Amino acid sequence: MFPNYPDIVVTVAQLQEMLGVSRHLACDLISDGYISDVKIGNDYKIPKVNVINYVMEEGVKNAS
Repeated sequence: MFPNYPDIVVTVAQLQEMLGVSRHLACDLISDGYISDVKIGNDYKIPKVNVINYVMEEGVKNAS
C-alpha cells in the first residue's frame, strides 16, 4: 500500500497526498490521535504503518 512513498516515515505533506485531504485535516488527524506521529525538532514524522493502519481501520468502519 502506498508504494510511491518512503517505507519508514512520511511528512505531513505526504500524508495529505496519501489520503487526499487538506493540511488542516491531516494535522487534525494527528493532533486528535487518529494517526500517531513522532516530532523530530519542528517536524512531524508519521510512521507509514500508522497511515496504513488508519486507512484499514476506517475502511472496516465504513464497510459496517
